[in-house]
Amino acid sequence: MASKKKVLIVEDYADIREMTRIMIEMIGYDVVEAANGYEAIRLAKETKPDVVLMDIAMPELNGITAATMIHQLAECCNTPIIAITAFGKQYVDEASEYGFDAVIEKPVDIDDLKLVLDSRLDRSQAVTAN
Repeated sequence: MASKKKVLIVEDYADIREMTRIMIEMIGYDVVEAANGYEAIRLAKETKPDVVLMDIAMPELNGITAATMIHQLAECCNTPIIAITAFGKQYVDEASEYGFDAVIEKPVDIDDLKLVLDSRLDRSQAVTAN
């Protein structure tokens, strides 16, 4: 039996992180959680997630810088990174420029989350299979 895909959630607010974790687990994926950009980089290197959900506005190290640094890791250079932000409209056009594969606006809708995760995980699986 194949193991579940792993999603790294990066969110500085514990309640939002927990709510997102619950939704992702309901969809059927495993979850790793980081509370800031530095922790996200460390956990991405250690756990090699299949996809990263990254809040953009975080203290210490913002999501844009953390995403750039994660993509520089050999273990994660092809890992899809999805921005989760309350400033969605502002970032939709610029997301790929910042290294994000997609943008999900807060508050997160579980159907939108499932659609984006499923499409990115299928794509990353296809890339890995070749």
